[in-house]
Amino acid sequence: MVILYQQIQIIMTHTYNITGMTCTGCLAKVQGLLQQVPNIEKVEISLAEGTADITMKKHVPTADLKQALAAYPKYQLSEEEVHHHHMSTTDAAENRTWLQTYKPILLIFGYILAAAIIAGSHTGGFNITTAMRVFMSGFFLVFSFFKLLDLAGFADSYAMYDVVAKRWRGWGYVYVFVELGLGLAFALNIAPVTVNAVMVAVMTISLIGVLQSVFSKRQIRCACLGAVFNLPMSTVTIIEDGLMILMGVVMLGMM
Repeated sequence: MVILYQQIQIIMTHTYNITGMTCTGCLAKVQGLLQQVPNIEKVEISLAEGTADITMKKHVPTADLKQALAAYPKYQLSEEEVHHHHMSTTDAAENRTWLQTYKPILLIFGYILAAAIIAGSHTGGFNITTAMRVFMSGFFLVFSFFKLLDLAGFADSYAMYDVVAKRWRGWGYVYVFVELGLGLAFALNIAPVTVNAVMVAVMTISLIGVLQSVFSKRQIRCACLGAVFNLPMSTVTIIEDGLMILMGVVMLGMM
C-alpha cells in the first residue's frame, strides 16, 4: 500500500530472487518487462546478487510478476522477503546525489570540451567551427565506445524508450555503428553537410523517445553510455541530445 502526500511518500518494496540473468542485457530485459506490470513504481535489479527490489503503488501478486517474464523461461522469479515501510522524499528517491549520479557523463563532457577548445584555439583567434566539429567527433566516438562494450545490453535498454528500437530491436545495434560512423566522419571532416544533416535527423528521432519517457515520468535507465553505467533518464539526457542537434543546425547554417 502506498500513501502519497505532496512531499513525502511511504513506499513498500518487495525483494525477489531472479535466476537466469547473466549480463547487463539480461538485467535491462528483466527490468523492462517488470516495469510494464501495472502498479509497479520502480524496479532495481542487482545482477551480482540475482535479486530485484520492486516498489509498488499497491500490492502486485507474485503470479503477475512471473507472468511478465513468461515469454523468457530462462528468467525465473521467486519471493525472498518484504522490506519494511520507509519514508522518503519525492525528490530524493535515490541515496546518491545528483553529482554522484551524473559524474561519469559530466567527466566525459568535460574532457571532450577541453579537447574541442584546444583544437579550436590558434594564434590570433578561436575557430568555433573546428571546436564544434572536434566536440561532436569526440562525443560520438566516446559514446559509441561505451555502447560497444555491451552491445546487446545497450540494444535491450534502448528498446525500452526509443521510438524506432521499440518496433525493431535491431535498430539498437545499427544505432551504435551510426554513432561510430558519425564520430569518424566528423574527425576526418568528410562531407560535412551530409554528415551534419544525418546527425540532426538521427538525434532528433532519438530525442523524441527521451522526451516521451521523461514527461511520462517512467523510471528507466538511460542508454546514452550503454549498459556500463546505470544512469536514470532525466532532463540531462534531453539537454545532451538537444545540444548535439543545436550544434548540427548551427554547423549547417555556417556552411
